[in-house]
Amino acid sequence: MELLDLTALLRQNPYPGRGIVLGRSDDGRFAVTVYFIMGRSGNSRNRVFLETEDGIRTEAFDPSKMQDPSLIIYHPVRLLNGRTIVTNGDQTDTVRDALAAGGTFEGALRTRCFEPDGPNFTPRISGLLEPDGSFRMSILKSADGDGSLSHRYFYEYDGCRAGEGRFIHTYMGDGTPLPSFEGEPERVLLHADSAAALADRVWDALNPDNKVSLYVSFTPLGGGSAETVIRNRNQ
Repeated sequence: MELLDLTALLRQNPYPGRGIVLGRSDDGRFAVTVYFIMGRSGNSRNRVFLETEDGIRTEAFDPSKMQDPSLIIYHPVRLLNGRTIVTNGDQTDTVRDALAAGGTFEGALRTRCFEPDGPNFTPRISGLLEPDGSFRMSILKSADGDGSLSHRYFYEYDGCRAGEGRFIHTYMGDGTPLPSFEGEPERVLLHADSAAALADRVWDALNPDNKVSLYVSFTPLGGGSAETVIRNRNQ
């Protein structure tokens, strides 16, 4: 698969929607997690990422302007026994609860489908990062974009080369309705020498009108405290 530059991809796409990147730092010592959200409506843009005891959650920046919390207020990242669960919706909790009960990533997501936001029928994208740097990714999407059937795709990686990752996002670009992501998660070059530096590059590459929040984490392979960075458009 062609190796693409992550920041170049982001600059070329004004609206990838929500995105997940899982990979490895340039020096190979850290597992990398990236999650970002974008928004076109005032309701979607009225959000920030806040740290929690086991990850992050979204919250309304101005509660008085919140119109509909469904689909936009959730825990994007939750940590469980050294594993990182990252998704674009409340399926984060579905996966976490299944893993805590001895279930699997795939089994949990087989109980879910795309988001009920027709005519877009936004895909649910998810990732599970293991302490050794191996990871899984998934996308649950509407068949033919008509909301009648779900297609569930799962990808499993033993890991990746230093400085590389896999990138999956909800939309191929802007449009009405929004076109869902297609194909295998993209193989990307991260230029990931630190969480702060990667966060700066990704944040700068995201469309300035549509970007909302960004989370980047560097976790030592084999265990240890992670370095995390959050960027919020609303401060």
